[in-house]
Amino acid sequence: MYKVFFNERIVLLTDDFIRNFQLRHGLFYKYRNVDDLKELIAFYWKLKRIDTLFIFHHDIDELRERFKSCFQQVYAAGGLVRDNEGKYLIMKRRGKWDLPKGKVNRNETFEQAAIREVTEECGLHGLEIVNPMLSTYHSYFIDEQTILKRTSWFEMVYPGDEKPIPQLDEDITEIRWISREDLGTITGNTYLAVLDVLKYNDLL
Repeated sequence: MYKVFFNERIVLLTDDFIRNFQLRHGLFYKYRNVDDLKELIAFYWKLKRIDTLFIFHHDIDELRERFKSCFQQVYAAGGLVRDNEGKYLIMKRRGKWDLPKGKVNRNETFEQAAIREVTEECGLHGLEIVNPMLSTYHSYFIDEQTILKRTSWFEMVYPGDEKPIPQLDEDITEIRWISREDLGTITGNTYLAVLDVLKYNDLL
C-alpha cells in the first residue's frame, strides 16, 4: 500500500482490490496506462466530497513508478523530537499543529536535512537522530505544476536546554514541548501526515 495526501484527502495505490473494496468507501480505479492516470489525478483534484481514491494494479512497484512519473518530485526531511523529560516538540504553522520539516538541499543527505530544518525552524542545536521512521507523501500545486513531495521522518532527541525560537518567516508562530499523554489534544487541528508520524511511534 502506498499513500499520498491530497490536502485532507487520500490516494491509495494497492494491489489488493478485493480487500479494499469490501472494507472501504471511495472511488476505485484499475490502472491501465499513464495518460489515463494523469487524467484521473486531474479529475480527483477537482472533487470535493470523495475523500479516498483507490488505484489498483497487480504490480504495486510498477504502479508506484507510473504514479510518480505524473508529478514533479520534491524531497524533504523532518523530525519528531523528544527532550530529556520525554516531551515532544510541536509547533504551530499557518494555524495548524505541525512538526519541523523542509526541503533537502543539493548534496545533502536526508539525515542532514532533517537536523538542519529542525535547527532552523526551532532554534535548537545539538540534535541527535535516534532512528529513521516512515516517509510520507503529499501533493500540491506550484504555478500550475503538480508536485509530489516525499518527506523522510526521523526520531530525534534534544539533550540541551535552549528555549525553542519559532522561525517566523516560515509562518511558525508557536512552539511547545508537550507530554506523550497530551499529544491527543492536537489531533483535531493538525495534518494527516503528522498523525501518521505519531501513530508510527505508537504515540496515538
